[in-house]
Amino acid sequence: MNILNFILASVPVPKDIPLPLPAPEWLLVGVLVFSFLCHIIFVNLMVGGTLLTFFSQLKGLKDKEYDTLAHEIAKTITVNKSLAVVMGVAPLLAINTLYTVYFYSANALTGLFWIAIVPMVTVAFLLTYPHKYLWEKLQNNKGLHISMIAAASAIFLFIPLIFLTNINLMLYPEKWGTITGFFSAMFLPNVFPRYLHFIFASLTATGLFLFFFFGRETYPFEKKFQTLTRFDVRKRMYSLAFMATLLQFIAGPLVLLTLPSNAMSWNLIFLLIPGILLALWALSLLWKGINANAQEIGKDFGKVVGLLSIVVVLMVTGRHVIRETALGPHKKLVKERTLAYEAQVKEASQAKASVTEVTANTGEGPSIEAGEKLFKSNCAACHALKVRVVGPPVTEMATIYKNNRPALATWIKAPGKKRKDYPQMPGFSNLTAQELASLSEYILNKP
Repeated sequence: MNILNFILASVPVPKDIPLPLPAPEWLLVGVLVFSFLCHIIFVNLMVGGTLLTFFSQLKGLKDKEYDTLAHEIAKTITVNKSLAVVMGVAPLLAINTLYTVYFYSANALTGLFWIAIVPMVTVAFLLTYPHKYLWEKLQNNKGLHISMIAAASAIFLFIPLIFLTNINLMLYPEKWGTITGFFSAMFLPNVFPRYLHFIFASLTATGLFLFFFFGRETYPFEKKFQTLTRFDVRKRMYSLAFMATLLQFIAGPLVLLTLPSNAMSWNLIFLLIPGILLALWALSLLWKGINANAQEIGKDFGKVVGLLSIVVVLMVTGRHVIRETALGPHKKLVKERTLAYEAQVKEASQAKASVTEVTANTGEGPSIEAGEKLFKSNCAACHALKVRVVGPPVTEMATIYKNNRPALATWIKAPGKKRKDYPQMPGFSNLTAQELASLSEYILNKP
């Protein structure tokens, strides 16, 4: 408890939103992990495909074959980006539901950059479509053509950085008070190591995807390329996947070293060890394929994809474990504060009800002074002492309800309509029994 009190004194601890989860927590966690896995694969292909298109097009300035290669890769970008967007809805909703306080706090602190994601995505999409469909028409204006894919690449690279900055900021409630905007949050520990991890994963996924894409028997490779061979392109894509996966052994330790100290757990270690071993196995198969001949190069492709898919599942699960471990103490404090707040509200409501009941049923009598104040604030606009205004005068009320204060109080609280020439009086159900008694006492004693 002393540790929790220390955290309570040094970090913002808001109350939780008093709404039940729409589904069991374990189910929402499963939706988050699975849907994020589907989403991130297509994000990887979108980012990696854009980068490879850009670099291939630059190389195509000297070698026409690479311009053709860039065109073929560009055809995949618009499909993958559409799937990335569609697949991104479910994890976004799931993380909003499970980590509402943390996710929205991070979004609010990064402000305009978080909001800017929507127009940035729109601009990037609008660049990739003409880049793809106006390929032939822009052949005589390569500067503009390459600038379009360069701008799209820059945007596609920046958007994940915004997401990573926000997700990372969730893990640091103790930093919320010191963050002054997106760039302040961006330089928190773990952002750039995770970003490198994401970039390398994008290149690995794209390399494997294009290895398959160009290796299909139905793909008319020989009709599209004159000097580049199918084997050359597939070998280069395998090499890209190999190098990007190898670089993960640099990015991975950097991610671990920059994690919050309270994010480490044995559960994370148990996920990382098999992930590392499987990645090493996949690397050995990739190396074997790179050094194989044209007939044997894709022999272990299924194994490589299967092994790295398991690694990705372990890594995505590990991210959830990191979140839960890092936020565990803070979530406990939020729960305690929420329960304390709800107890205070309940206690205050019970105290008010008790006071009202005691006032109405026991010893305390009505106050003419309090009744006068209530009359001026609630009744004086429609009732005067001796003349009719909107309703009857006070003297008439006193005559009707003489010696019957409870009946007058009941009428004030829920009046009916007695006379055709008078408008319907509104009720005053908001007044307490004591206030109604005081108001009635004032009216009956005013004349």
